[in-house]
Amino acid sequence: MERRSMYGNLIVLITITFVSHACHAYLGKEKVTKLHFFFHDIISGDHPTAVPVAYPKGTVIKPGSPGPFGAVYVVDDRLTEGPDLNSKVIGHAQGLYVFAGQKELVLVVAYDFGFTSGEFNGSSISLFSRNTVLESEREVAIVGGRGKFRMARGFAKLKKYFANVTSGYGVVEYHITVFHY
Repeated sequence: MERRSMYGNLIVLITITFVSHACHAYLGKEKVTKLHFFFHDIISGDHPTAVPVAYPKGTVIKPGSPGPFGAVYVVDDRLTEGPDLNSKVIGHAQGLYVFAGQKELVLVVAYDFGFTSGEFNGSSISLFSRNTVLESEREVAIVGGRGKFRMARGFAKLKKYFANVTSGYGVVEYHITVFHY
């Protein structure tokens, strides 16, 4: 009886390995792509790109201040070639962020970087990670993608380029390394 079970497990293992290799063969050779762009987040003014959709009960928010612990913002931020807001737009970061730090300013971000021009037009990269926004340099995780970034994984190095808490405007420089098929 033990031999049958051992051989059955071996056949399952061989089948799973074969299917896994067949999937990779179908997708082609894995590629590595490096991207560089600027992310613009505007939380106040006439045309904000990030808006609050939920606050903890009883919260009073002062104009121009970032959200408190538990606040949720929905975003549609521009991705541009250069740091200037009027630089060529190459896509949009759409998703949300949650103020997740009780003692420090920490966000948990979930974005889809949808590219709208150039070689990656129509493709996107999915980012889901902890973001310690007060650090001038930090790293976040790339967890997926679609189109030319199918089955993406990787990381993004973020660097604060510009931040003005009073105006509610910030620019972050992104250097992304993504592995995909």
